[in-house]
Amino acid sequence: MGGVIEEAETLTPDDEWVEVTLPFAGHRPLLAFQRVDDYRAPVWPGQDVPQQIHLDVKVDDLDAGERAVLTIGAAATGEGTDTFRVYLDPAGHPFCLVRPQD
Repeated sequence: MGGVIEEAETLTPDDEWVEVTLPFAGHRPLLAFQRVDDYRAPVWPGQDVPQQIHLDVKVDDLDAGERAVLTIGAAATGEGTDTFRVYLDPAGHPFCLVRPQD
């Protein structure tokens, strides 16, 4: 997927908090996630249970990016075009892989 994403690692200090960080000393988290009690996964594309966040991740190669996210637990939705593709993370949050020029 290129650059920072390939170099990122996940740290799980406890069951309530997860951080995605760079594997170099002194770097802050790229993303941090906190557990939510009574969590309900969003329903995409509907709004019955709306998205809490949506991420677009730029990748040089959509096919390689897809292989990478499917390997770590994402699910393909079958939605998208030749410039982006939509996935769901293991908790059901939608996100897109997009080509750099988009």
